[in-house]
Amino acid sequence: MTITQLYDLTKTVAGDYLQQFTYPWEALAGIHDLILEIGETLSPDEYDHPSDGVWIHKTATVFPSAYIGSPCIIGRETEVRHCAFIRGSALIGEHCVVGNSTELKNVILFDYVQVPHYNYVGDSILGYRSHMGAGSITSNVKSDKTPVVVKNPDQPFETGLKKMGAMLGDYVEVGCNSVLNPGTVIGRRTNIYPTSCVRGTVPEDSIWKQDGVIIRKIR
Repeated sequence: MTITQLYDLTKTVAGDYLQQFTYPWEALAGIHDLILEIGETLSPDEYDHPSDGVWIHKTATVFPSAYIGSPCIIGRETEVRHCAFIRGSALIGEHCVVGNSTELKNVILFDYVQVPHYNYVGDSILGYRSHMGAGSITSNVKSDKTPVVVKNPDQPFETGLKKMGAMLGDYVEVGCNSVLNPGTVIGRRTNIYPTSCVRGTVPEDSIWKQDGVIIRKIR
């Protein structure tokens, strides 16, 4: 569940920031200020600066119907498709896909992340080359509005956060129409079956099947 267990920190411009913390949800509160800090260092030869707090790499493709809220950084050769809704506090890496009708809020997307079709990703961190299938979402607030607890087999972790979505390790694949409940942490190279309802921690190199059955991958 630690940052170093989940992520290759060389695959994001937020690497130096993230390595200050032990657990990834500890980094959520500072994403807004981090983006503004990084943005001020970006070269105008490489990045357009269309509005306050927004930086878009000149090689990125942003469709005209997309909404880009502040603060936001969109990396090299990333594609933001029609009707994407980037509400703000979104640090989007290189070669990413933010798809049609996808909504982002308070997130870090490592390089090569794909959220390409009807996804909601809020208060979450998605690792290198992770992918969310069509219609899959991160749920970031509990129904009773109490602080999110990360449920780990060994011990629960009290985050103290009212809003926390999901932490996806590198190379995670989330199947279509799945819901990742508040406080979900998924280890590297793990697959989630379509239409799953996931909660708690899922080990790396695993497959989450129907009814929450978890099996180890054979590698």
